[in-house]
Amino acid sequence: MTIKKILTLPDPILRKKSSNVVDVDNDLRQLMDDMLQTMYDAPGIGLAAIQIGVPKRVVVMDLAKNDEKKNPMYFINPEIIWKSEEKSSYEEGCLSIPNQFAKIERAEKCNVKYLDYNGNKKKIEATGLLSTCLQHEIDHLNGILFIDYLSKLKKDNIIKKVVKSKKELERVVV
Repeated sequence: MTIKKILTLPDPILRKKSSNVVDVDNDLRQLMDDMLQTMYDAPGIGLAAIQIGVPKRVVVMDLAKNDEKKNPMYFINPEIIWKSEEKSSYEEGCLSIPNQFAKIERAEKCNVKYLDYNGNKKKIEATGLLSTCLQHEIDHLNGILFIDYLSKLKKDNIIKKVVKSKKELERVVV
């Protein structure tokens, strides 16, 4: 397994729409294994393939807490087929928008159809954090970031902070 570089704002690739996966093969499983390793290393609880520069509709997730046994989940071509009208709010962050967080309101529940690690058709009824995380990651596959749900002012402030922080990290001090 290889740890990949996670793209961060303002990389334009993050705004691309991802393509459906046609074949679930060993190459795709290797990509998912690499994504999972990258996500754990970051550390995060979800990662979309586009975040490592691969425009395929693939998401990996693990909502297990640090003291719990790992519980990796794989979603290929995930599609939300139903959302509840009830809403919930979570303070969201994103590996592609480092160190920035905001309270985002999303559907409390959603149903998602997808293919699993081996290409089998599945459907999941998600609530709470799993529902929020699935909606967040599926947004990535559509070129949408959590900051897109904020006011223009809040969104612009976050982008400025991330770009400034990135420039500071890239400075060379001799």
